Amino acid sequence: MHRVAIVAQPGIRAFDLAVITEIWGPDRSPLGVPPFELRRCALAPGPIPLPGGLELTPDRGLDWLAGADLVVVPALARPCDPTPEPVLAALRDAHARGIQVAALCAGAFILAEAGLLAGRRAVTHWSLAPTLAGRHPAVLVEEAPLYVEDDGLWTSAGVASGIDLCLHLVRRAHGAEAAAAIARSMVTGPFRTGDHAQYLDRPTPAADRTAEALASVRERALGRLREPLDVATLARWAGMSPRSFARHFAAATGTTPHKWLLGHRLDEARKLLERTDHPVTEVARRAGFTSEVTFRQHFTAHVGTSPRAYRAAANASGPPPDPTDSVRNGS
Repeated sequence: MHRVAIVAQPGIRAFDLAVITEIWGPDRSPLGVPPFELRRCALAPGPIPLPGGLELTPDRGLDWLAGADLVVVPALARPCDPTPEPVLAALRDAHARGIQVAALCAGAFILAEAGLLAGRRAVTHWSLAPTLAGRHPAVLVEEAPLYVEDDGLWTSAGVASGIDLCLHLVRRAHGAEAAAAIARSMVTGPFRTGDHAQYLDRPTPAADRTAEALASVRERALGRLREPLDVATLARWAGMSPRSFARHFAAATGTTPHKWLLGHRLDEARKLLERTDHPVTEVARRAGFTSEVTFRQHFTAHVGTSPRAYRAAANASGPPPDPTDSVRNGS
């Protein structure tokens, strides 16, 4: 996934445009990130007005979408505004060609207007979900996920979830190390494992005395992923009962302790597969899985391929494993 196209049109959100540009625009090859060709594709040449008095100058026409590896659709600041039919047709053509198409936040309205989301799962900003469902009843609108994929069509929830989706697309195409390098340069986490239900409008306690304890537990757990951690152990670190800990953890992260641990263990396993030549059994152990069988089952279910196939693809598309990793990893 090296050729990335931005669908540029009047009224797109500057934040979405900035996210896409920050993910795929800079040259981060010194950090081990593959080079990308990012193009701003529009129906017509000339400056495009954006909200806030900004302008964007496209550098390609819509025909460039046909040769892209990924097409990214920023949201319109006014989501219900119509999109020109030639733009919608270009999106339909890109999807028909098997090109991945991703819409950020209210960009789901554009994919729905193109008819691409009919009968498919999609997500948008929680405040806009009822509007999307009302305007496009054939779309299977979900309210909780940070992002979803259905038949090569990706949609994300509000604002910062666009960063989550873009980093996920990098991770999916180029591996955990590339996504982590981009995340570090942006001073953000490489991924979040929760959903965005945690951000819905709800009463917030005036003083959350558990926040610091929960953050400390998460930091401690990340340093000890290879150990047989469970809810009882994490709860003991926080000084809570397991039931109370699980409730507070879900409120703070949007997911369960088990799912949170599993997500970070799988990310650690991907890094080990990319950067070392450890046998799969050793990768499973270092990532904290109780058995190779359990590791293979979870990895295949979440990543979509086996650990061996993932390593082979990573080695084929990137540099060989760093022999000093065995020293850094403590072996």
